[in-house]
Amino acid sequence: MLSRKRTGKIVTLAADVSGAYKAARAGQVVLIVDVIDMGTTLEGALQSGARLVLGASPASCKAPVPVNPRAVGIYAAREAQKHKTGIVLIAEPRVGKNEERRARAAGVLEGILEAGAEAGGIYPNLGAETVKLADFRDQIVVAVSACGGAAYDAAFNAGAPVVTGTVARTFGHTGWENAEAAIERALRFAEQEESGLCIVASSSKSLEDVLAAQYFFQRILARGFTAS
Repeated sequence: MLSRKRTGKIVTLAADVSGAYKAARAGQVVLIVDVIDMGTTLEGALQSGARLVLGASPASCKAPVPVNPRAVGIYAAREAQKHKTGIVLIAEPRVGKNEERRARAAGVLEGILEAGAEAGGIYPNLGAETVKLADFRDQIVVAVSACGGAAYDAAFNAGAPVVTGTVARTFGHTGWENAEAAIERALRFAEQEESGLCIVASSSKSLEDVLAAQYFFQRILARGFTAS
């Protein structure tokens, strides 16, 4: 990973994998907003007791900036080994064969196997409903997706602390509560790193992600950050 700069209490707004990468290179903490479905899936996983959630690019991704799902897989494996727990993979297609999901997660799986671990299962990226498919308690969860996963991957491998967020409901939690939970996670990282924040809509073509990112941006401004 790259060495990080200190950027102070500024907040910016960006979109797509390229926006996530540029924010990471600028030394910012990156909040990836992917409402349908990665951010919602991972919010549910955290609420179901997941120890750590990560995102990764599909093996077939042709991103305009560097991504490295294998490195995400290695990191997931090392965290699982350190905490003596397992790894759960989330991938697409939502409806399709498990072999298709495994093919899309091939880069992550390569890293996991290289580090001497294995994934306990691969489940579809269904949003809030995903938590019904597996036991997420204490697990390391990696979501492989073309938008949110690729944006996470680019920022993570460029050296940024990365968190995910959603404005969608999950079981027992409103969209408002989930948004505030993501904001609190991002602010904790920003305080620890003494750095600014970048709110990244995972896809500029997704209206729900763009509008949600704007909401996060306004809420961060209300917490004392300055727009840049």
